[in-house]
Amino acid sequence: MNLITSRRAIAARLAASAAAVAMLAIAGGLPAEAKMPEKITSIGLMVQDMSNPFFSAMDKGAKEAAAKIGATLNTQDAQLDLANQNTQIDAFIQQGVNLIVISAVDEAGIEPAIQRAKDAGVIVIAVDTPAHGADAVIMTNAVQAGEKSCDYLFQQMGGKGQVLLVDGTPIQTIIDRINGCKTVAKNYPDIKIVGQQASKNDRASGLAVTTDMLTANPDVTGIFGMNDPSALGAVLAVEQAGKTAQIKVTGVDGSPEAVAELKREGSPFIGTATQNPAEMVRQAVAIAVGMTEGKMPTEKTILIPSVLVTRETVKDYAGW
Repeated sequence: MNLITSRRAIAARLAASAAAVAMLAIAGGLPAEAKMPEKITSIGLMVQDMSNPFFSAMDKGAKEAAAKIGATLNTQDAQLDLANQNTQIDAFIQQGVNLIVISAVDEAGIEPAIQRAKDAGVIVIAVDTPAHGADAVIMTNAVQAGEKSCDYLFQQMGGKGQVLLVDGTPIQTIIDRINGCKTVAKNYPDIKIVGQQASKNDRASGLAVTTDMLTANPDVTGIFGMNDPSALGAVLAVEQAGKTAQIKVTGVDGSPEAVAELKREGSPFIGTATQNPAEMVRQAVAIAVGMTEGKMPTEKTILIPSVLVTRETVKDYAGW
């Protein structure tokens, strides 16, 4: 076979292969290229843990946003389980939702499921914490929240003393809050972080880990909880240890429970750096609607500023 004949044979085989692939695609053997939905008519909201008031507020915002555009809403609770979120995404694909708004339990682990949704033509927007593969993410400026909460705590401690950090599950937004706190601590040479343990982001585990750390560090005068439930658990631990006059506590969220605690006379809880869970979802839906109209997000990550709320300013705080 000469060179020209060989080239013709190869070209013929390639053409035959391309035709075979095309036939497979037509027959449903391969996924067709996903198309952007023309309109958002069905929304699937995926939250980490509905027992946390933060996600209840997120659900409220989703209902408002869905009603505004005439879409249906289906909210699913992962109960902090990645396997649950994988199953929920597959169910949403089967249901034919146009938009998935997700607060991911595991930002990397959820990526294959997100890709399946996008392959099916679903827009995926992450809220509260990043999720690999999402079209965009809307979240609190978590580093700023950690900085503001801890800066206020250290000021109220007089710029000196021992501090405990009530950490949480290792997702990016929580990591960022803790890092923000530690960055601020560098500005206070007489502040010493003497303990750091992870809660499960709730009040009960916040109580448990704080109780353990207080036993090992009885001279602590400040505690930072990376969210309000864990911080309020720390408040319980402080009160049970009889150290209310000794220790000050701050958190992150600006939750209704934190507002009530700031108003409670004699509480060691003195401040919280806000988040706006409802606004995250409202912005997610607005971005998705824009995408259906050909307006792709110019920024992949949208950060919502955090505001410090204290006993003095809580009366002016609108809340969730």
